[in-house]
Amino acid sequence: MSVATDIKARLTALDWRAIEESLWEWGSAKTPPVLTPAECAGLIALYADDRLFRSRVDMARYKFGVGDYKYFAAPLPPLVEALRVHAYPPLAAIANRWEAALATATRYPPDLPSLLARCRRRGQTKPTPLLLHYEAGGYNCLHEDLYGDVVFPLQLTGFLSRPGVDYTGGEFLLVEQRPRAQSRGEAVATEQGEIVVFTTRHRPARGARGYFRAVMRHGVSRVRSGSRYTLGVIFHDAT
Repeated sequence: MSVATDIKARLTALDWRAIEESLWEWGSAKTPPVLTPAECAGLIALYADDRLFRSRVDMARYKFGVGDYKYFAAPLPPLVEALRVHAYPPLAAIANRWEAALATATRYPPDLPSLLARCRRRGQTKPTPLLLHYEAGGYNCLHEDLYGDVVFPLQLTGFLSRPGVDYTGGEFLLVEQRPRAQSRGEAVATEQGEIVVFTTRHRPARGARGYFRAVMRHGVSRVRSGSRYTLGVIFHDAT
C-alpha cells in the first residue's frame, strides 16, 4: 500500500461528525493517533536535513517565542503531502458550512490542487507545511497563520514527540476572544501521533443576531524539559 493510500484510509476512518461538532463548539478537535511512532520518528529525523526546507525561523529573533521552525520546500515529503491532500476535502466541506453560517460569499474548492491554484493567482506560491522544534524553556506566542489574501480557515498540528518521555510541559494552547467578555483559553493535552484540527483565525459562534466571527489564536506553553517536535499542516500557500 502506498503512503498516500494508507494515510487516506486512516483519515477516512476518523469520526468526522464528531470532529465537526467539536470545531463548531470549540474551534478545535483532537483525533486518535493517526501517525505511527515510526512515522513520527522519521519526520523528526528530517529536521536535520536542510535540503528539505525552504527557510528556517528563529522565533526569538522575531519575538514569536523561543524555539525554531522550518518550512518544507516543494516537493513535500510523501507523508506530509498525503496528509495535506487527503485531510483537505472533509475540512473544505466544514469550512464551506462555516462560511455559509457567516453569510459570506467565500467558498472553498473541493480539492487541494484547486485551492493551491487559487493561491497562485494571488501570488501565494511557497509551501507552508512546517516542522516546529522546542527545547526546555521554549514556547510559542499566541498567533494566527496568515500568509496572504487566500486563507483556508482550518489547519492541523501533528504531535511527533512523546509527552512525559521526550518532553514535559509544552501544551497546545487555544485562546478565543469573546465580545464584551474575557477571553477563553484552553490547554489541549496530546499524545504522540495524534492530530489537532483547529481554526486558523476564527470560528462561527452563535450570538443573539445569528453567527459572528469569534477570533481565536493558538500557541504553545513553556516546555519544561526535553525536546518537543510537531508537524504543522497549513493548506494555503504563502507569498
